[in-house]
Amino acid sequence: MADIKTFHLPDLGEGLPDATIVEWLVKEGGTVRLDEPLVSMETAKAVVEVPSPYSGKLVKMHGGNGDVITTGAALAEFEIDPRLPQRADAEATGHHHGPAKPAAAHGAGTKAAHNGDQVVASDDGGQISAGGAKPASSDAGTVVGAMQTSDSVRSDAVLAVGGVKAVPAVRALAKKLGVDLGRVRPSGAEGVVTMNDVKQAAASGSATAVPSPVGRGWRAAPGEGTPRAEPSPPAPLPRGEGRTTLSAAGKPVRTAPPTHAGALGQPEQLKGMRRTMARVMADSHAQVVPTTIVDDADLHAWQPGNDITVRLLRSLVVACKTVPALNAWFDGANLTRTLHPHVDIGLAVDTDDGLFVPAVRNADHLDAAGLRAAVNRVRTQVLDRSIPAGELSGYTIMLSNFGMFAGRYATPVIVPPCVAIIAAGKLRHDVVAVMGSIETHRVIPLSLTFDHRAATGGEAARFLKAMLDDLAQPR
Repeated sequence: MADIKTFHLPDLGEGLPDATIVEWLVKEGGTVRLDEPLVSMETAKAVVEVPSPYSGKLVKMHGGNGDVITTGAALAEFEIDPRLPQRADAEATGHHHGPAKPAAAHGAGTKAAHNGDQVVASDDGGQISAGGAKPASSDAGTVVGAMQTSDSVRSDAVLAVGGVKAVPAVRALAKKLGVDLGRVRPSGAEGVVTMNDVKQAAASGSATAVPSPVGRGWRAAPGEGTPRAEPSPPAPLPRGEGRTTLSAAGKPVRTAPPTHAGALGQPEQLKGMRRTMARVMADSHAQVVPTTIVDDADLHAWQPGNDITVRLLRSLVVACKTVPALNAWFDGANLTRTLHPHVDIGLAVDTDDGLFVPAVRNADHLDAAGLRAAVNRVRTQVLDRSIPAGELSGYTIMLSNFGMFAGRYATPVIVPPCVAIIAAGKLRHDVVAVMGSIETHRVIPLSLTFDHRAATGGEAARFLKAMLDDLAQPR
């Protein structure tokens, strides 16, 4: 009787509850050897190739391209070939291949420590227990925070945009390689563009995209010498092509009047970064007691050449040194607070696929040039999906510069275990009363949201005042 082994999806070292199948690298019925690439999977941060844990025939796939598989769920079944090399039973693989364990209690994934252990900051911005060992529940390092929850297996069609069917990872690769997906010949089932299709098109140069004059819709913001992300205006549709016969999921569009049930579109399951972002936002809502205060920073004294993002980062560092209570982590379950001697700033970066929060490490030790270089580096790594997972967690405070698009004030969301987040709105000119006369000054609105369990209103107000004072300096 044939020896059949079931391979369960490992956690891929990401600490996430599931992953999306991008492309099977071995066909069903094909033979694969131990540690050869078996399937590429997309997590919230990257596309990784999962190696085969056995040598033999792939007899069954538990999911197709675009399907979401829960960590620990069955991924594939193999008929073992005794003539080929196999891994010894006691040999470590670095992955857990067993069935999924029962889910932990809700919110356990964002606790800084368990069993009453005090959590302190490590030198690189992560977290270690007071005894020097890793905490029982380590930071999962998701796109916008730490999450460790369970979920069910679901199946979705690949995303179809502009008539092209491809999973988000394939679209990200096409952007990185400068390939126009509309000119790629699909080889996947039902006309799906695969990773190999994009790679072959890039190698042959048969589907080169026409580059934007600025590149990815970036432009220089007023008063700042480095480009900022801004969506490019959509290309006008040809006459008569304002509507298509397919929805965004590649399914026929219903034509019934809106009064009919189900005529307002078709639900699509969130995947990848947006899936993780939804979980983390809900977790923040359940765990944090947020309070927001706002004010305007007067930039009238600024001299030419000031970099807005760098000045915001510098003022944030000054405020953290002035009022350390907000440069901290808070564990609501154990009611412990960790004040950090260093400043690692989580910088919110908006992308088409969702929100990333990479860390600008040791911001308190960087000068203006160093801060600008760090910001450019993490933004580039986010856009080309090359940022290491460890750089998406462990920050001590957060900054969101949403004003590059629109908006004045906001109530930004804190990602536990952080205590505070600053949001900068859109620059504007405002009328200001000065010594009995009226002047027009350039101002930037700031919104500070803090966890009121860990900091007082007075501490938050003094923190914001320190930022305002630093931003008022000429340079």
